[in-house]
Amino acid sequence: MTGADQPKIQLSGVTHAFDNVRALDSVDLTLAPRQSLVLIGGSGSGKSLLLKCILGLITPDSGSIKVDGVETIGMPENERMTWMQRFGVLFQRQGLFDSMLIWENIAFRLTHEAGINPTEARERAIERLRQVGLAPETADLYPSEVSGGMQKRVGLARAFATDPEILFLDEPTAGLDPIMSNIISELINERVDDLGATVISIVSDLAVVRNIADSVLMLHEGKVVWNDAIAELDATDNAYVRQFVTQSVEGPIEMPKLVG
Repeated sequence: MTGADQPKIQLSGVTHAFDNVRALDSVDLTLAPRQSLVLIGGSGSGKSLLLKCILGLITPDSGSIKVDGVETIGMPENERMTWMQRFGVLFQRQGLFDSMLIWENIAFRLTHEAGINPTEARERAIERLRQVGLAPETADLYPSEVSGGMQKRVGLARAFATDPEILFLDEPTAGLDPIMSNIISELINERVDDLGATVISIVSDLAVVRNIADSVLMLHEGKVVWNDAIAELDATDNAYVRQFVTQSVEGPIEMPKLVG
């Protein structure tokens, strides 16, 4: 299988346990090139863990993870470092380097992997800052000198910096106002439309889900309970999805009980 017929990312039976509790339970996933998939589900359902397994940050106990048809589980470390260059990642807590200026954070891979000189790298970083609605002078601040929402946007700018072919975005609009959320959503869509990127996002905001997703996969207790096109999100009678969409306390997803 080659070319357009080959999945960009394909998972088969991916399972991982902590203390004999399956945090991921036989997860199957097929993602085509230029597709935007959104993962939904409650806290602790396995969404971030799934991304970490695909990235190779955590090795699953069993299963297969292929990118462009190549098995990545067990890949030698030197090969993995080269392979990782195709990814752009926004971590849930941004993962910015506190000791580096914001432009240095954004341009880190440009200077260390692509060998771009600092002057050009800084210019590219400032352009990425503009794309996420931040002023050029932000470039010369440290992460601790800007708000949490601005740090989120810096993290996005860094994820986009190298025009990666695969984007993993963990809550890309969390903590942002609705207008900025729309701007970021359109920027994600541009990555797919203009650059042909394949995107997996974890999103809790249903408005953003509807804006950026081609398809949606829902996890609950490490299992895939629903996987379909975004057009089916509001039409499905799946009890897990209905509870998530309606934000109801009643349903198969048990809510933690308040104490006191």
